[in-house]
Amino acid sequence: MIEPTDREIAGRHGTLVVREWAGANPGWIALIAHGYGEHSGRYQWVAERLVAARALVYAPDHVGHGRSEGERAHFTDAEAIVADLETLRQQVTAEHPDLPVVLIGHSMGGMLAARYAQEHQEHLAAVVLSAPVLGTWHVLDLLEHDEIPDTPIDPATLSRDPEVGAAYVADPLVWHGPFKRATLKAIDDCLLAINEGPILEKPVLWVHGEDDELVPEADTRTGIDRIRGDDFHEHIYPGGRHELFNETNKEEVMNDVLTFIARALNS
Repeated sequence: MIEPTDREIAGRHGTLVVREWAGANPGWIALIAHGYGEHSGRYQWVAERLVAARALVYAPDHVGHGRSEGERAHFTDAEAIVADLETLRQQVTAEHPDLPVVLIGHSMGGMLAARYAQEHQEHLAAVVLSAPVLGTWHVLDLLEHDEIPDTPIDPATLSRDPEVGAAYVADPLVWHGPFKRATLKAIDDCLLAINEGPILEKPVLWVHGEDDELVPEADTRTGIDRIRGDDFHEHIYPGGRHELFNETNKEEVMNDVLTFIARALNS
């Protein structure tokens, strides 16, 4: 196991904790944007696979998530989180100016990664979007209620591996409470901005589970089709649920991701 180290950066709305995983002779930088309600510590296995492929891995806990400051699972502007990712990129590329950067975003983090790529394409070598919230998202229907109902995530929707759901439920750094109106509104605003934003011109890989109930593939496709460029690749996995990096076929998924990244970096 590669033990991560921590650094802190000044985010737009508080101090953010960033996990770092490193190995010998790194050849590129991987930035990971985690999903709603979770934290970067859930990407230990992913980070180890990336390090084995010569990456320096940096994964912040977004504002209001994990060990970072802020009200839990609350933010009012997704653009501020995008700006936090850029702050981190500037810091790590100043330390490693010769290394290309690949941005990997999962779920809500996939939305943030897509928006970041629209605004900062010149700084990226490639983008990987895992089950990204794009296009439309049924959870935003909760905004129609005067009071947001508590609709906890069913852990069985995360992976076919029941241990993944059990670990999620037991994780004290995961937010298990209800969605907050400001957060849902910020996500809605970000999706609208992405739909109206520029095409992604850098190499993009989209991976999604065919049986994803949290972020259905068909809904994401409506957003992907608006922003996909010429260098676009996708893998839709039969039977896959929401967290492909924690799925029963996670080795296959990571192999596909690493093959794509290697091709993008060598092109």
